[in-house]
Amino acid sequence: MNKANAFPDLMRAFFHEWLVEQRNASVHTVRSYRDTWRLFLRFAAQRAEKKVAVITLADLTAGGVAAFLGHAEHDRGGTIGTRNCRLAAIRSFFNFVATKDPASIAQCVEILHIPVKRAPVSEPCYLDPAEVAAILAQPNRSTLEGIRDHALLSFLYNSGARIQEALDLCPRAIRFDSPSCVRLTGKGRKERICPLWPETVLLLKKLLERQPRASDQRLFVNRYGEPLSASGVRFKLAAYVKAAAETTPTLRTKHVTPHSFRHATAVHLVSAGVDVTVIRSWLGHVSLDTTNHYARANLETKRKALEQVSAPQSARHPPSWKRDTSLLAWLDTL
Repeated sequence: MNKANAFPDLMRAFFHEWLVEQRNASVHTVRSYRDTWRLFLRFAAQRAEKKVAVITLADLTAGGVAAFLGHAEHDRGGTIGTRNCRLAAIRSFFNFVATKDPASIAQCVEILHIPVKRAPVSEPCYLDPAEVAAILAQPNRSTLEGIRDHALLSFLYNSGARIQEALDLCPRAIRFDSPSCVRLTGKGRKERICPLWPETVLLLKKLLERQPRASDQRLFVNRYGEPLSASGVRFKLAAYVKAAAETTPTLRTKHVTPHSFRHATAVHLVSAGVDVTVIRSWLGHVSLDTTNHYARANLETKRKALEQVSAPQSARHPPSWKRDTSLLAWLDTL
């Protein structure tokens, strides 16, 4: 390695000293940043016709970053949200470099000025109660795998948990005694407590009876005892949705993911008249604006609100200013 190339040392310091020790970033953040830099370095090396091992800081220009973001969005088929996440990981590194290598500040500023791309805000895709029931009926509960899948999907709907929050769940985070609840750790390592239905608690107990886990071990695991991955859950869910669509045709037009259960929980809580601040706490939203998005999404809630407002009545008499002849006469003199 060329001793004059400070880039490897900066990269190592960014991950080990800055992200882990100083920022105490979560393992998910570290892995997300790691994956972004894997992709970016391969792209930059191909663009500069070099090997990754000899890439220097000077090779990572603002133009190169912009080209990589376009590649991530268009060539790799990523979403605008994914593109912005890639940019956040790159920005974080160059923000760190600016404090360590003053000679590179101009280069860092150019990259830090690359704007976040705005994306259209669409209504969240949520599931109706009948659609949720149809999906939950698909796992074969005579098998351990079916028991696990049914318990996981039921837990997602009950708690409104993000998929990774559910996959990180350990038995010690669950209170099985009444009143039953679960302690979830969400984004930013913020904890929240969600109530559990007795039916959900029973499903989790049956899963633990068939597949015992220590109090600090992941609850949802595969046949080898390894924790499930989010991609594995999405794969299984797609099969269940396809089967459920045979009896519930409305599922054919919906893109159902594990996050759809979170949307369904929020919308159904709004429909039940639960206060929006309670829903915010339930789902672990930082801002009420995020929670209010679900209030706008529910057509049934809008219909009920419309029924409470009477239709406008046609005016029986002309307004007072039209009936005041002296006022009309005065206006004519202007």
